[in-house]
Amino acid sequence: MNRSLINLGQVRHEPVFDAAEPSVDADGLKAALRHLGGGVSIVTAGEGEARTGATVTSATALSVEPPRMLVSLNRTSSTWSVVERFGHFCVNVVGPLHEGLANQFAGRGGLKGPDRYRGSSWTTLASGAPVLEDAASAIDCEVEEVLERHSHAIVIGRVVGLRILGGGSLVYGNGRYVSLDG
Repeated sequence: MNRSLINLGQVRHEPVFDAAEPSVDADGLKAALRHLGGGVSIVTAGEGEARTGATVTSATALSVEPPRMLVSLNRTSSTWSVVERFGHFCVNVVGPLHEGLANQFAGRGGLKGPDRYRGSSWTTLASGAPVLEDAASAIDCEVEEVLERHSHAIVIGRVVGLRILGGGSLVYGNGRYVSLDG
């Protein structure tokens, strides 16, 4: 199937896959999404030995009035079960110096749960979720609503605290990190 795409007055013909066709699968979608760069955040939740977290590019603002965040978490992940149990999470927006920590929270190196917090300093704000002390910014949330769809939980958080240090940001796309100076 071909569809015309208009690009600055020129017409191009490119193949477009219909989502109902069997050629669109998880691997194909992942390949397409590799080209969508996203800001890197570490979503944290829990307390003490019951804390964990994950590196995500799926954290974004749902609204600023009222202040709400949205994060998508795999329902089979340890992070989702801890967010569900504690009713809180923190979106730690990380910068260029946090690439190693982002890998750690992405599960590279095999660390799990509280071991992912090694080598960094942490504190808390209003919700009690772990906050990375030198994050570019931290957005502390209490769970307001959860929408479970397919393999993921779409978690809407009411922002209850902010910490802003500034600096650059870390972006992930095409299988690699890119630093943006602040």
